[in-house]
Amino acid sequence: MQAPGEIDTFDRLASRLSMEERQALLAKLSSYAVLSKEVLFHEEEVPPKVDVERQYKEAPWYTKLFLFILSLFKGKPPTKLFEDRLIASLGTMIEKKAPGLFDYRRNLLLSGFWDEIQSLKEAARFFYEALDISLNRDRGAFFSFLASLELDFVHRRLLTDTDPEAIGEGNPQLTDTDIKNTINRTLDSIFQNINDDERRIMYRNARSLHCLKELASFLFDRLSSAFAQDAQTKGVTAPTYLVLDQLYALNNVLFSLQDPPSMALLETLFIFMLQERNLESQIDLNTELKTLLSRAEESLGRIRQFNKRIPLTAIIRCASRNLVYMPQSITGGEDWFAVYRDYWKKQVDERYSRYIHEKQRRELVQELQDFFKGNSIKNLQYAGDGPQKEGIPVRGAFSLAFLFTFYSVLFVEEINRVLKPILIDGEFYKKENRTEFTEAYNELLKLGDTIRSFDNKLSPTGDLGKLYDLARQEITALSIKRRKIQTLENEASDEAAGIIDRAGKALKSLVAVLGGIIKGEAGGRYDSLVNLGSLAGRNGAYLAALKQVQEKLERALHLLTEISKTDF
Repeated sequence: MQAPGEIDTFDRLASRLSMEERQALLAKLSSYAVLSKEVLFHEEEVPPKVDVERQYKEAPWYTKLFLFILSLFKGKPPTKLFEDRLIASLGTMIEKKAPGLFDYRRNLLLSGFWDEIQSLKEAARFFYEALDISLNRDRGAFFSFLASLELDFVHRRLLTDTDPEAIGEGNPQLTDTDIKNTINRTLDSIFQNINDDERRIMYRNARSLHCLKELASFLFDRLSSAFAQDAQTKGVTAPTYLVLDQLYALNNVLFSLQDPPSMALLETLFIFMLQERNLESQIDLNTELKTLLSRAEESLGRIRQFNKRIPLTAIIRCASRNLVYMPQSITGGEDWFAVYRDYWKKQVDERYSRYIHEKQRRELVQELQDFFKGNSIKNLQYAGDGPQKEGIPVRGAFSLAFLFTFYSVLFVEEINRVLKPILIDGEFYKKENRTEFTEAYNELLKLGDTIRSFDNKLSPTGDLGKLYDLARQEITALSIKRRKIQTLENEASDEAAGIIDRAGKALKSLVAVLGGIIKGEAGGRYDSLVNLGSLAGRNGAYLAALKQVQEKLERALHLLTEISKTDF
């Protein structure tokens, strides 16, 4: 399902959807999901600031005279008394417009307000899981997926124009360094050519995302905990001064969250959420997304209704006795471009590294075919080598395949026949040389059985394979499931590393011991055999075969080392 050149950072639903599938899904959702485009918060409904000084000056003379006389008894300036009347008038207006929410005389929030807060909390928390996954775990991947829907042309250029394989094929004269420099210049050019309209689209989405997250993570429970039973009202009430700071914060968030999320943003949110619920389950994406979008519209409707029913700015003004108070727009979302750019720079670097890795690997495969006289590498059946292979992902799977082929094609057929006479009849000057040769020889002699046994252990009926399948099918918390799977993959990789390490040491030992036998340097760590002459025979054919075996073992050790550099 993956589009050509698509970067699959994680083996998950979002990365497996091709560009065409993403756009088709967005079009389908737009056709049957009814999302209201009405703003969530009407900025024009925020009452203008009240200029007490100006209104006092414009008041009738008799009002001013009355307030002056009253000030003599109250001990307050006339303007302060005038402000008190304005606040009382505002409180009366709130009680008439939205009864059961606020008692301005006692400065209390009433049970009706508590009910509305619970409804708003439920609506906001619906988005919490999706927002947590998208913003807290992998923001770069999220913005990349979103941009693939909103900035289709830009996304396609990022996929195709920075592909090192395509650049190399189209420009065979370029070196690897030239290809890397070309990619970096192209990447910078693509980012520079994102126009203002495209940037505004992404910023609006990022802004909506951030504000929605602030609302979803708002401490509603702290606000609700201030409410207690009130004998006078027979319901719950809360002193407004106790929660005034929280009301300020909530009003700022609601004021900032004016535009509803776009269809592309919601699709991205929910795809990322679905992929995290159960990576191994097969889901009907259309049905799941349709259900989630329906719930999203319901939740957004509740937010919209809360803003219409609750004159929060007026309540705060009345409770704080601050008639010039205005909600402030919160900051957030401005960093989307930096996150998006850094993500793609990382992806492009990783893709280039994979390109170099695969190139080196192809060259190695060609060299291996020459080494094995045209025979192909014998891959293991259950040791996965890369994300597309079946079985358990094992670091070192390619090295094991090389060693198994070496054992099957060269060691059993050629090398063993030459080394066996030394094992049986060879008379070493030094006992430790005999011991090292025997141990190394036996290690290679059992190498085929060792690798076959390891591969069987990874099979569905093997010890590790059964546990691995159980862990993947287990219904449990995703973090626990991932930890179990990763532990088993590490265990398999560690065992593979042990096999590779022992084989490498055996090859190194045999090369060293044979070098001593062939060169016959007396007094060195490795010396010749007492009976080399009788083993070699009159025509020296055995000594020549021994030299060829040493060269093959030395080359095998070199190739194993090179493979290990690319085997990740």
